[in-house]
Amino acid sequence: MKDKKITKKILEYTAVFEPDEKGGYVVYVPSLPGCVTEGDTFEQAVAMIKDAIRGYLEVLKEEDQEIPVENKFPIITKVSIINPVYSTG
Repeated sequence: MKDKKITKKILEYTAVFEPDEKGGYVVYVPSLPGCVTEGDTFEQAVAMIKDAIRGYLEVLKEEDQEIPVENKFPIITKVSIINPVYSTG
């Protein structure tokens, strides 16, 4: 009798944490549209987004949809533009 080999694949997603005006953080995953949560502390927000990602992926699996794989090297940068409210001309 052969032993079953159980393997786990680790998935990594970029999560964006934004400080909330009322305190805590709002966090979302750009590669998983609609995967958004929040936490009162950064640590809580990390735990909440991990849970949200698991739930998101479980729903995709139940619906026989493909699990998104994020590009290994996303580019995250700030982009500056002139504020149209204050521009003249």
